[in-house]
Amino acid sequence: MSTDAARALAAAVGDGAEVGDAYGLPVVDVPSGAWVEAVTRARDEAGCTFFDWLSAVDEADDGFGVVAHLWSVEQRAHLLLRTRVPRESPRLASVTSVFRGASWHERETFEMFGIVFDGHPKLVPLLLPDGFEGNPLRKDFVLASRAAKPWPGAKEPGESDRSLVAEGEGDRAGQGVGAGRSARRRRRTLPPGVPDPDTWGPRTPG
Repeated sequence: MSTDAARALAAAVGDGAEVGDAYGLPVVDVPSGAWVEAVTRARDEAGCTFFDWLSAVDEADDGFGVVAHLWSVEQRAHLLLRTRVPRESPRLASVTSVFRGASWHERETFEMFGIVFDGHPKLVPLLLPDGFEGNPLRKDFVLASRAAKPWPGAKEPGESDRSLVAEGEGDRAGQGVGAGRSARRRRRTLPPGVPDPDTWGPRTPG
């Protein structure tokens, strides 16, 4: 979709709608209260009659961003619609009345992020096993398995094999380069969701 068409859609939605760009695709950001209207206008007025997908992203203190990707078959053009809901009460109107295909995507987003889609015909868990607690795609979701098994660590961006942290004294003790390298390991990091073992997880008896 052209930038002009995206601007026309934003103008039709009204106050709070803005046009941007994401990796070369036009993006229309709209207030959460205008979400259904924006999706409806994109279908009826902008020609985006094919619903591709809907998902969300955890933006920490800024709440959750909800994104829908639409496609115009006639124009062979993409459109991203985005909105944001607060972290404390993440709710958004369902667009299943506009695109029936959004049902599966809203159920998955509800399950993975805890965002409630008001008006969804059957907002029930979709992928996770019965009795699962929590929303695994939230950044504050703790990976319990990592509390029992230490995270192995990972290379930081730009880090090469030559910058690994040395644990042994092979090189300095004159035991040869091979001995020193065998005692090296990667710098340990804790990605999101991996708890600090000093504050969360099993404890040694006593």
